[in-house]
Formats: sequence, C-alpha cells, structure tokens
Amino acid sequence: MHESTIAIILGGGRGTRLDPLTRDRSKPAVPIAGKYRLVDIPISNCLNSWIRKIFVLTQFNSASLNRHIKNTYTFDLFSRGFVDILAAEQTHKSANWFQGTADAVRQSLHHLANYDYEHVLILSGDQLYQMDYREMLKVHEEENADLTVATIPVTAKDATDFGIMKTDESGKIESFVEKPPAEELDKWASETSPEMQQKGRIYLASMGIYVFNKDVMLRLFDENPDSTDFGKEIIPKAIDEGVNVSSYSFDGYWTDIGTISSFFEANLELAETLPEFNLYDNEQIIYTRARYLPASKLTGTSLERVLIAEGCIIEASRIERSVIGIRSRIGRGTTIESSIVMGNDHFATQDDLDKQSNNRPLMGIGQRCFISKAIIDKNVRVGNDVKINGGSHLEDGEYEKHTVVDGIVIIQKGTVIPDGYSI
Repeated sequence: MHESTIAIILGGGRGTRLDPLTRDRSKPAVPIAGKYRLVDIPISNCLNSWIRKIFVLTQFNSASLNRHIKNTYTFDLFSRGFVDILAAEQTHKSANWFQGTADAVRQSLHHLANYDYEHVLILSGDQLYQMDYREMLKVHEEENADLTVATIPVTAKDATDFGIMKTDESGKIESFVEKPPAEELDKWASETSPEMQQKGRIYLASMGIYVFNKDVMLRLFDENPDSTDFGKEIIPKAIDEGVNVSSYSFDGYWTDIGTISSFFEANLELAETLPEFNLYDNEQIIYTRARYLPASKLTGTSLERVLIAEGCIIEASRIERSVIGIRSRIGRGTTIESSIVMGNDHFATQDDLDKQSNNRPLMGIGQRCFISKAIIDKNVRVGNDVKINGGSHLEDGEYEKHTVVDGIVIIQKGTVIPDGYSI
C-alpha cells in the first residue's frame, strides 16, 4: 500500500512563531539536534516507511531548504523515488500564495497528476516524532476508511490547545472540535488504553497527519472550493458529510515545535541521558546531509548532558544541558548552560585568523564567556568576555544585537557580538 502513496510535507507559512530563526530560512530548514534540519524528521519517517514519492510544499525563504534537499535526498538511477520542493507559484487557476494547509495541497495537485497513486499522506514540517506510516496505512485499509487522522491521547490541560476528536467504539471519528474550552471537555473524552487513562490522557488530539483516499480528497476539494485549512474546515466537513473518517491512535513521543519555547525545550531534551526521542535507533534512522566532517575535539571541558555534533573544536571550561551544532568553536574558560549553539557553515580559515581583530571576532564563541538560556544561530561571532544570561527577568522584544522570546535570548544568524558585551 505504501507504494501507491504520495507524501506531501507542509512547510508552513512565514513561520512567525519561530521568528527570528525563520527570517532568513523557511521553517523546515531550521536546524535541530546539532546536525539536522526540521524537514529531515518527516522525510526520514517516510523513507523508513518505504514511502519514496515525497513533495515538500513551501513559499517563504526556500533557498536554503532547496539546497539542503538537493544535497541530501538523491535516489539512484534505478529508483522511482524523489524528494521534490513545490514552492508557491502563480498559475492560470490561481494567482495567490498558499492560503492554508488545504489550499497548499489543492494548488499543488497538478504536480501529482503525473504519478499513479491511490493515497495521499499529509504531514507537517515542524514536528518531532518517529512513526512507521505503514502502520497508519494498514489501519486505514483495515477500517475501509476514506480519510484517517493520526491522533495522540492528551490530558485536559493540553486538550484546549488542539483539535479534539471524538470516536465511537470502532475507532471511527464521529465529531471534531477545534480547541475546546475547559468547561466543555467532559463530553469530548474518548476510550484510550489503560496506560493512557492512568496518565489522564483521555482526549484524542489531531496530530495534523492525514491519509486521504485520492478520489475522496479531490471530491472534498471540489465541493468546498473556499475551504483553505484541513483541520479547521475540510476534516470537520468530511465528518459532517458522513465520510468514513477513522482515527489512528499513536502513543509514542510526539511534540509540535512550532514556537521558540517548544523548539528550545525539544532540543535540550535530546541532551538528556535517555531522551524520549531516540536518535540512536538502528531502524528509525534520521537522515540528513552527509558532510564528511572530522570528529569533534575537546580540551579541558567538563560536560554534563550535552549533545555535540561533528567538526567541533571546544576548549570551554563547562557545558551543561546544551546542544552544540556542527563546526562549533568555543574558546577557553567559557561556560555554556541550557543553550543551543547551532554551529557554523564552514571552518575558520588561516585568512580569518590573520584578519582577526578586536572588533571582528572569529566565527564561534570566544574565551571566558558565560552563556545561559540562549539560542546562538549559525555563523555568529561572539567575542571574548561576553555575558548572555537569558531568563524570565528579561523583557521579550527586539534589541540591537539580539531578540528575547519567552526569556530565551536569540542571537540571529551572522551577528557579531563584540568583546565584553553583556545581555
């Protein structure tokens, strides 16, 4: 069944909730876990599920995403597989940019017409999870469903932030509500496993992952030409019209990383000894660009719960609960805690070393710095004796050299922080 499935990964809009990380790149291109990009997660899930026809839909700042996909996902000459980017474009039928999730797929349908397929798998580009989509497709087929929605059991506290599904005994979705108020939750409880019930996870939240039968999806688009969003419009209408909508209940690790705070926490959790998201799985491999970097080199550094990518040169005194990205350079005497250092796109050259001056530090983090609760984006130059101390004491906003979101200090890509600077 997976052979007759085309996957469509929704790259999202402007990614304003991830600003400033999305000012110069699209949301799927945001780095995660030291060496990957967000888009690597759903693409890897597809490849591990033997789904080989994959489109990524995007419309903002797609140049770096294009480069990453072109340099990473190339199939051999004897394979019919592909990972292609579909950017928003003007056509005879539409002169508009994508207006929502459903509109993005509707506007891209003419690209799918060249392929023989029976099912469309709709995925989000900003979630962290590992799923074998073949299991979902199997449930879809066994239930003889027209549309299957992946759901995850959540608690009452979380339920008010999601679209909540109500299922009957057979797992068919009977009704749907978008972000229900807390006082109405009682009537939205569903039957979940005993383990989930013990945790109070009795509400089925939509994960934004859908399997459509091709003909049903096309019919829903034709009958609802003004509907632009799957979760808010297309799926509720399908349920109301009596379409056979089934639930695929997923009980593994899943988190939506569409905001700075959720992105920050999801990354730092990966540095724990046994994180819920397993990067070290022999089967569920996370693929990314092969860079052929040397092993990381550390001198005199105390490490506690740290994820370090390849190609780093680190002389820091202490790093704790942090993620250190590719080609990071961190100077002697520096302390980093609860932070994400995204690393660099290239190593410092001899020419860089020769041109080094007080007002233009080397790429990386200098000596005797203190960095806490911060995100240091790619190719940032931090001088010596710099202090960055994030936390609730800081007021959110835009500043000369940085941005603060939920108390997290973000140093944007390519910024130069001079010696002695303090935040």
